[in-house]
Amino acid sequence: MSQTIWMARHGNRYDFVNPEWFNTAPRRYDPPLSDDGLIQAQDLALRLQGEKISHIFSSPFLRTIQTAYPVAELLDLPIKLEFGLSEWLNPQWMSNTPQLHFFEMLELNYSRIDWSYTSCVIPQYPESEKLMQQRTALTAKRLVSRFSDNILLVGHKASILGTTVELIGTEPNINTSFCALVKIVRKGDKWKMELNGDTSHFSQ
Repeated sequence: MSQTIWMARHGNRYDFVNPEWFNTAPRRYDPPLSDDGLIQAQDLALRLQGEKISHIFSSPFLRTIQTAYPVAELLDLPIKLEFGLSEWLNPQWMSNTPQLHFFEMLELNYSRIDWSYTSCVIPQYPESEKLMQQRTALTAKRLVSRFSDNILLVGHKASILGTTVELIGTEPNINTSFCALVKIVRKGDKWKMELNGDTSHFSQ
């Protein structure tokens, strides 16, 4: 049996380009992509256009949805919101449970979200590093046992690292820069990394 898992971190964040945004944002832990992050997402979509991806899973944070969306448009696929791919709910980064964008806003602007999908794992705030690693590992296990086709996971640095470690069984030095691609292939019961944070698809 062969299966390919593609993984990508979200594109550049608006609050990384405009740090003052955080001080007045109503949902400060759920920033959108920056302008260059949106370009990175388009580049990612073009890179994956010829790949035989059957399912797209995205963290429910806005920046990951915006990264996955051009891919979904180009491949004509829905986006399944998988909470197990969420950002690390680190209390040192977040003073409370992150408030995500409202359902109505997402439904209006991101019509490819598949609201019938039920997430494999639901993280709980606050989350230690160990709990985050356990959560992302469990997410990887459940997704590959439930879906045997080629899939794309769009997440965050922590969730990309956690799912990769679970699949290949070691902790490699992974490039998790914005919109970098990780490719892991299964043949039989063995997983092998074929791309480690590839960014050759960037137009800028």
